[in-house]
Amino acid sequence: MITAAVLTALAIACVVGAWRLTSARWPWRAPRAAILLWQSLGVTWGLATVGAMLAYALEPYGAGVVYGLHAFADSAISFGMGFGLLQPYDLPRVAALVAGLTLLAVLISVLLMAGALTLRARRRHRVLLSLIARDDPGVPGVRVVDHPRVAAYCLPGLRSEVVVSVGTLSLLHPDELTAVLAHEVAHARERHDLVLLPFTALNSMLPWLRVVRDAHSAVALLVEMAADDRARRYCSPRRLATALLRFGTAGAVPAPDGALGVGGEQVMARVNRLIKPGAELPRRFRYSLVTFSVLLSVSAPLLWIYPG
Repeated sequence: MITAAVLTALAIACVVGAWRLTSARWPWRAPRAAILLWQSLGVTWGLATVGAMLAYALEPYGAGVVYGLHAFADSAISFGMGFGLLQPYDLPRVAALVAGLTLLAVLISVLLMAGALTLRARRRHRVLLSLIARDDPGVPGVRVVDHPRVAAYCLPGLRSEVVVSVGTLSLLHPDELTAVLAHEVAHARERHDLVLLPFTALNSMLPWLRVVRDAHSAVALLVEMAADDRARRYCSPRRLATALLRFGTAGAVPAPDGALGVGGEQVMARVNRLIKPGAELPRRFRYSLVTFSVLLSVSAPLLWIYPG
């Protein structure tokens, strides 16, 4: 019962931490460290929630969740595909076992399905780009689409592509275009699509849960801010800010499924951050945050094997 109680408390703490983090503004001062914290909260919540139910259900076997699952499988086979040491009349434990295994299967399947749908959407879009996009000597390494509306996005993958429209080329000044392209290259190099995938999958699974929706929006904004910070190394922050404003006023085309665009939600928050950047979080605080995130991520797996 101790392991189940600790895992339950850990799952609740992750939900409370996520709820508090959605309204915090300090993550804007260190988006990469904050993204790592969000990832650790998500992973820990999933493993702690499933682990709490399994730890309670498999308590008669002792020796933790992992050994309990192994012992349950062996005893279930020995007892003729029954519940092993779990008696049918022990309804709370049987229900916890079924619920835990079901939730684990759902979380894995939703993540795999979201990944498969994203890969299929990207594959289709790459085929479309091979038909309608072209190279332009003025913007080497970038695919140009002959479309009058404003669009700029990155199609991530093993062979990532940055795509802009003719409308974007005519709208932006050269230094603004450099800022936008640097932003999209940052998305591709740092694989922000993989960062967003679990939160997108969870949001599709629990769209009615406000904390899940807010978490997805918060991580999406942090991903854009992290790309903005990378772009600032190659261009003026004000130029990127003016490019974002031009995109907003011109009615930019949303990025296609599976892609990451330069626009997105809360553009004005990003613009204000670029024009009037706040003080960066102290290095000691950022290192402490990374250390805490790593320790949090390993806490649930360790509790799964704890022989309590």
